[in-house]
Amino acid sequence: MAKKNYKELPMERREELINILKTRFAKHPGRHQGLAWPDVQARLEAKPAKLWTLDDMETTGGEPDVVGLDAQTGEYLFFDCTAESPAGRRSLCYDREGLKSRKEHRPATSALDLAADMGIELLTEAQYRELQQLGRFDAKTSSWLQTPANIRTLGGALFADFRFGTVFVYHNGAQAYYSGRGFRGVLKV
Repeated sequence: MAKKNYKELPMERREELINILKTRFAKHPGRHQGLAWPDVQARLEAKPAKLWTLDDMETTGGEPDVVGLDAQTGEYLFFDCTAESPAGRRSLCYDREGLKSRKEHRPATSALDLAADMGIELLTEAQYRELQQLGRFDAKTSSWLQTPANIRTLGGALFADFRFGTVFVYHNGAQAYYSGRGFRGVLKV
């Protein structure tokens, strides 16, 4: 997915971001067993557009980290691994249609629109459950998930959280938004 208005990060910020990601990678080895940081860094340095997107993930509070490899493409998977839904991506309707259907109190944008602008995709339900195997996330917040077309066609959208030792996946109208609900993204590098 290409980022809109792609710009290259200044060298200083690129180095700073790589150091942030390297430190996080070393701090959480259970998230990426069998993967080596030098290989991840080499891939990142070869794809500056991905660094731009990772910087967006970082600056909106996502704390992106490597969580595995895509079995089909061999690309590294970066998920937002912040304990709670990223603070800079909350209070959003699910998609543009949901946003347009609000009669009043519209948020600035939608989760799908912001994700597309950032160059990421929302986590699927399966990816969200994989994330929860790596730690405890969304114990106080919730995150919109990619929603199957058959649910979205009927006006609904999915979100999830972690309560009572369990991952719960719920539904809501796509026009809903709450201060404690944001979205987590995935980036393939």
